This record gives sequence, C-alpha cells and structure tokens, in this order.
Amino acid sequence: MAFLAAIIKPLAYISVPVVILRSVAASSPTGKYYVRLGMYIGTLTFIATWGAAIAAGMSLVNMRYDVNIVIARCFYALASKVMNIEIEIEGQEHLVAERPSVLMINHQSFLDILIVGRLIPRRTSIMAKSSIRWTPLGPFMIMSGAIFVDRGNNARAVSSLKAAGQTMKSGGVSLWMYPEGTRHLSEQNNLLPLKKGGFHLAIQSGIPIVPIVAENYWWLYRKGFFGTGKIKVRALPPIQTAGLTTEDASALSVRVHEQMMEVLNEISMNSPSQEKTTKNSISSATESVETTTVAETKPSVDVTEGDSEKTPLAVAGTQTSTPSESGSDKVKGEVSETGTETEEDEGMVLVGRPA
Repeated sequence: MAFLAAIIKPLAYISVPVVILRSVAASSPTGKYYVRLGMYIGTLTFIATWGAAIAAGMSLVNMRYDVNIVIARCFYALASKVMNIEIEIEGQEHLVAERPSVLMINHQSFLDILIVGRLIPRRTSIMAKSSIRWTPLGPFMIMSGAIFVDRGNNARAVSSLKAAGQTMKSGGVSLWMYPEGTRHLSEQNNLLPLKKGGFHLAIQSGIPIVPIVAENYWWLYRKGFFGTGKIKVRALPPIQTAGLTTEDASALSVRVHEQMMEVLNEISMNSPSQEKTTKNSISSATESVETTTVAETKPSVDVTEGDSEKTPLAVAGTQTSTPSESGSDKVKGEVSETGTETEEDEGMVLVGRPA
C-alpha cells in the first residue's frame, strides 16, 4: 500500500493544475483563450530555458548556426502537439535551393515562432532588433548567431547589415527576417510596405531572396481567441539579385510585395475566416435585396423614383466590396503610422511578444 501511495500521490498533485486549467478553459471563451495563451508561452519558455544550455554547447563546438534548427524543431514538435496546431508547407524545396539566401516572410503575431520552428533551414541566422539582447531570449539568440540591428542608430544599423552580408557569404549562412518591420494581424488580407534594409543587404552581397508567405490566420489566433487547426505556408522560388544596384532596391521591394500579396490572397481565400467573411457579405447582400423587394411591393409604402435608383446602388456596393480591397485601403491608411520608411526602423524585426 505504501508503494502504491508513493506513486499515486505525485500523480494526484500533478493532475490538480490540469483539472483546474480544464475547468477554466471550459468556463468561457475568454478563459479558454488565456489558458491556451499560457500553454503556448509556457512551452516557449520551457524550450528557451534548456535551449540556452544546448546553444552554449553547440557554440563551443563551432555549430552556432545550427542551433536555431535544433531548438526550433524541438519547439515545433512539442508546441504543435500541445496546441494542436499544424504548419503545412508548400514549396519547401525553395528554402534550401540556394545558399546562402535572405528568407523574407510576413509577420502577423508571436504565433509566427511556431512557423519558424517548422520551416527554418540549417545554418540560418535570425535578424532581430538590438533590444532583444536583454530579454529572456537574448542569451539563446546571441549564442545562435543572431544578427542584431540598432533601430535607433543608423550608422550602427548599416554596419550590422554589412557585417551580416560578409558572414552570410563567407560562412554560407542564410538570414531569416520579417521585412514588414513589425507585426500586423487583421481580418482582411494585407501586408505592410516592406522595409528596404534586407533588400539592400541582398543586393550588395549578391544573395538571392526567397519570399515566404503564411496565410492570414486571423481565424485561428487573435486577441481574445486562440483556436486549433492548420496554417498554410508557401515558399516561392528564389529571386536573383546579381547585377542589381542599390538603386534597384525600391523596385525590388515593390515586386516582392506584389508577389507575396498575390500568394497571401491565394492561400487565405479558403481559410475559415475568409469563408465566414464571404458568407456574411452574401447574407448581407441577400437581406438588402429582400428588404428592397418588400419595400417596392408593399402598397402602403410610397417609393419614389429617386429611392428606387439608390437602393440597387447600395446593394451593389455591398456585393462588390472584397476583403482584398478593404485590406488595401487599410494598408494605405496605416502607411503614415506604421509603414513609413525611416532610417531607424529599416529592416527591423519584432519577435517574442504576444500581439
């Protein structure tokens, strides 16, 4: 009996927090959101903690640029099971088609770390803002060969990018970065303007750019909601920069933005959020048409010629409004606030915090 008690008691103690968390998650959608958020952050913290020790050991044997893939795959293996979220990749061969390369992906929220865990190739460094050095992720990122850029000092930012280019070419190290410069998650499909820092780096070093697009996962994660499911990601063929000059950076950034935006619409169109948006639009249009028809057929209602002309226009306006158009308008409206290029934030990356 004493032997059984020694086994059962620890299990009982361990099961208590599990039961409590399940009860909280089942109590309300808000409770479920915070429980799942805590599970995700807890998993990230756990991997980052022992990952620092792994990074220290690997850096001692000159394997610092392989630290990211080891820790990232471990995080994905654990977090994908805990959170019941899967990353589905199309075009994975493009990630390693040419080495080194600048891997550019859209940035939506801290859930992107799960995407990094699934996709990041061997010998790949991550670009991050310099303040990340002083966070819990700092020691791990330093030992994994992360490239830190000081957004508040243009001279040091340029120097960091030049040094990064030299390291990439001499060591065959690819660079993972978020060219939008900040996280952006909304119900509509859109991208912020791309900062030119990464394009200058690629052009000056003659290194190809590999655009990567993750679908709009607003349907799976946003403030107040943390669901389960499959996130689709597509890697595009490398874009060569040999023969280009720094004067071509702007045109190249526009070209890559257009390609990424086209793919974003393609892989997001059948996501639950887009289907819901489409159904709601159709439903709203149908209700408007029915209301107009009823108004025209009721004898007690006096419908003037001017009113009858306006109603179809209102309905048509509802039907022709699309998510992509709304997203474009939203981006234009936000350019002055979050999309304007400055010397300070060009090519920056924000990682590791909830959206």
